[in-house]
Amino acid sequence: MSGLPAAAAEAAWDALLADECVLAPRVDALLAHHGLAQAPRRRYASGSLPVYALGDTQVLKLFPPHEHEHAAVEARVLAALDGALPIPTPQLVAAGDDADGWPYLLMTQLRGQLLVDAWPTLDAAGRDRVADTLGEAIAALHAIHTTPLADLPPDWDRFFAAQAASAVERQAARGLERRWLEQLPDFLARWLPPPAARRVLLHTEIMREHLFVERGCAGVRLSGLIDFEPAMLGDSEYEFASVGLFVACGDARVLTRVLRAYGTPAQALDDTLSCRLMAHALLHRYSNLPWYLKRLPAGGATTIEQLAARWWPLR
Repeated sequence: MSGLPAAAAEAAWDALLADECVLAPRVDALLAHHGLAQAPRRRYASGSLPVYALGDTQVLKLFPPHEHEHAAVEARVLAALDGALPIPTPQLVAAGDDADGWPYLLMTQLRGQLLVDAWPTLDAAGRDRVADTLGEAIAALHAIHTTPLADLPPDWDRFFAAQAASAVERQAARGLERRWLEQLPDFLARWLPPPAARRVLLHTEIMREHLFVERGCAGVRLSGLIDFEPAMLGDSEYEFASVGLFVACGDARVLTRVLRAYGTPAQALDDTLSCRLMAHALLHRYSNLPWYLKRLPAGGATTIEQLAARWWPLR
């Protein structure tokens, strides 16, 4: 597939990764290798990669051969995080390649319901508790000692420079409307922060689809965070681009509580921070403003600054 144009190759891989007739023998062989041939398995419906629940205790995650780097990153980060956060993360049981060079991870399974499914049923107190715990968990993540992960790809300075230089081109390729596209150069010139002096461990895709919650006598609580293959070392503010878009989803109360629990001073919660978070969203590895606009419509916003205030509203 390497000879195909990028879009065609991506579509071909997507089709292959969705084909259980192709994947089933590969999964059977891996489970047999780990003594799990009899384990009941169920493929999760969501996600871009094949991930299987093995009974109630373990999870198998497959990566295509060209994603060795992502598999290695997730394995290293899971090992570094074991027990370090106030919410659970999967424990790595095994990692390797199958006979055809497909990387895989065998991990413990987290308990609970995905936050994206539970969110509509949570009351205000439950949402506040989730936001507060998430802020504390992100603070703990960013406090992880990173020296053992210093060579984790990509290099932040090179990544930051490349993403900034290609931001307009990438959004144009995704079909961003001209009225927004024309504003991007001036917006980035005004609000793009300088590369951070301090590098922290970033999840980079904290969203409701990657968080679990459980209900108990004390109410709802966060019970897990998954999917660390896009993790990297970088600027702490980069983390909150996805938090605003995909956890708070434009809710000022939720975003403010996450940031306050993280340790952000009240005086720093202003429109300048909203604009910097928009700039980080434009730098994001998977940045796609047309898709964001479908999830969170612009409403009356006509400038990117107004859009930033709408997507990352702060009190």
